[in-house]
Amino acid sequence: MSMDDLRIRFLIVDDDKNIRRLCMTIGVSLGFQCSEAESAEAALNDIDINSPDIILADLMMPNMTGLDFLEQVKKVLPRTEVAIMTGHGSIETAVRAMRMGAYDFITKPFRIDELKLLLQRMEEKVRLVAENQFLRERVSADMELNGIIGSSAKIQDVLRMIARLKDTRTPVLITGESGTGKELVARAIHYRGALAKRPFVAVDCGSLVPTLIESELFGYEKGAFTGALRSKEGLFQAANGGTIFLDEIGELPLEMQAKLLRVLQEKEVRPVGRNDRVKVDVRVIAATNRDLETAYRDGDFRKDLFFRLNVVTIHMPSLRERKSDIPTLVHWFLDKYAPKQMVQVSSDAMKCMLNYEWPGNVRELENCIERAVALGTDNLLEVSDLPPAMHAASEPVVVQGSNLSGNDLEELEKETIQRVFEQVRGDKVLAGKMLGISRATLYRKLKRYHIGERSMSATAS
Repeated sequence: MSMDDLRIRFLIVDDDKNIRRLCMTIGVSLGFQCSEAESAEAALNDIDINSPDIILADLMMPNMTGLDFLEQVKKVLPRTEVAIMTGHGSIETAVRAMRMGAYDFITKPFRIDELKLLLQRMEEKVRLVAENQFLRERVSADMELNGIIGSSAKIQDVLRMIARLKDTRTPVLITGESGTGKELVARAIHYRGALAKRPFVAVDCGSLVPTLIESELFGYEKGAFTGALRSKEGLFQAANGGTIFLDEIGELPLEMQAKLLRVLQEKEVRPVGRNDRVKVDVRVIAATNRDLETAYRDGDFRKDLFFRLNVVTIHMPSLRERKSDIPTLVHWFLDKYAPKQMVQVSSDAMKCMLNYEWPGNVRELENCIERAVALGTDNLLEVSDLPPAMHAASEPVVVQGSNLSGNDLEELEKETIQRVFEQVRGDKVLAGKMLGISRATLYRKLKRYHIGERSMSATAS
């Protein structure tokens, strides 16, 4: 990034050459990258390419007024700050300009220090908005990259493992129930590390047609079988130099497991119908929702392949095991499916989601929120917006066949509030919104569980 990229781009639009020259001089003294236009039309032709951060435009220009110009700019560049220069006696028009989105107006003739102050204020706003946008995008990119949301201990363990493995080429086995986010972990390991710019190829072993698995994975020669009208490279070759993600590896037939083992050992594949082998260099990440250790003891999975893949294991916890992450996940998916709508969650709906067992894990929670957003009519998510199967979760909770005691529920509630409170860095209004409880209830719970007291006493001292 060059220094010019960091400078504020300033455009002055006025048919008076002397005014333009004066404003350009002031802009340069403030360190702006300056350009000028003698008419609104000339400026509009140029703003797409140069996208100025700050525009100062005269109200009275031939052919197009400053107000019409302002309207056009806001359509193309909604984040660009525009100030209008007016002659005295045009206060009414200036107010209209403000209503239309102008940052401010300045009356001619103006003093140099007056204009300087206005431009500095506009610069500050542009920088602040850009900084917030950058932070939002960075958080969103971080989360999008791994999509692994939550602050519970088990998820933090997963994130620590990803950080350790991202720059290695070690084979990784990811275990966990369906819907826990195993592919997200594989993508995070790949895209956060040294191989990020190399290919990432995901293969669902469970959905491959048994007779075509070999040709899909290793490719085939033209004429190798009926319908092979041309040669085709396999998924291992497509992933060369990068990562291949073998999802539901436990579904591979034993014969294919033997061929896969050979590929991992010899780092080469033999396309169907060819005698020679093709070198491949790939990092293998495998995932399974089965217990492979039991499978190899039962003879359903090759022991030597299991040990080849099981160099490092990451276990994805079920959603039942990390219920304190549910409020964070709910709001993350609400932001995803109803951006900028600020959907709130009723206390009963949140309670219902915390009590529910989530057999489909995070994927089921995402589907549930997507459904609620599609069917909901206002900005409050109620129990009635949740799938009917979940309504029973408003009643006493059953976990692994036994009723949760009052103490267990209290512990869960305490942990949930603690996690959310830490996540929002002590912002009680936001914590209340995420938990779907009133501020008064939140204060009562914080006091009861002694949450946030240390940080409060630390700020007091």
